[in-house]
Amino acid sequence: MLEVSGLSAGYHRLQILHELDLEVRSGEIVALVGANGAGKTTTLKTISGLVRPTGGEVTFEGRSAVGVRPSQLVARGLAQVPEGRALFGPLTVEENLRMGLWTRRRDGGRGKELDEVYDLFPILQERRKQLAETLSGGQQQMLAIGRALMTGPKLLMLDEPSTGLSPKLTWAVLEAIRAIRDRGVSVLLVEQNAAQALNMADRAYVLESGSIVLSGPGPELAKDERVRKAYLGL
Repeated sequence: MLEVSGLSAGYHRLQILHELDLEVRSGEIVALVGANGAGKTTTLKTISGLVRPTGGEVTFEGRSAVGVRPSQLVARGLAQVPEGRALFGPLTVEENLRMGLWTRRRDGGRGKELDEVYDLFPILQERRKQLAETLSGGQQQMLAIGRALMTGPKLLMLDEPSTGLSPKLTWAVLEAIRAIRDRGVSVLLVEQNAAQALNMADRAYVLESGSIVLSGPGPELAKDERVRKAYLGL
């Protein structure tokens, strides 16, 4: 579904990514883990068109994604939930969710997506008339994920979805990610909780200084001594 080959990117003259290779297949959860500053967020931003690569290729469903506007990639089925959630605070929960439908004007996306989000996150239906800025951190994260799902994605990219959440809420969000995968949406997950991310991922990549240094099945990497010492504190 997604193939990244020899990807290099950065900001101005600062090179962040160095010939990075990764892929996401249909029906997978793929985790990308690494220390702060390793280039995880830059990777997602480059894939989604927010940062233009200086080299390499990004292919989504067999078509190049390089130079394509982010809004067009969303319309093609590539959605990203950014770190920090980027909600419209003064709008209600339901208004935020309906903002996710704007890319679907042509395919008739309307109501069933909303029902599916409410089925996944019942608390959002309870709070649908509440302003987004008044929600708890966990509820805001659920809303950000729900808004991305309203676009009808084939691949959902999540940047640090558990940031600032309690262990209980982190578990709830990660369980929701499994449910999203089970509904047919592939997931590329950047997550600060490396242990949980690796154990839930079908496959995973370890990023250091903008380069992939390890890859393999998530649970196997979680047992790798190098990973355990560097990222799991074991």
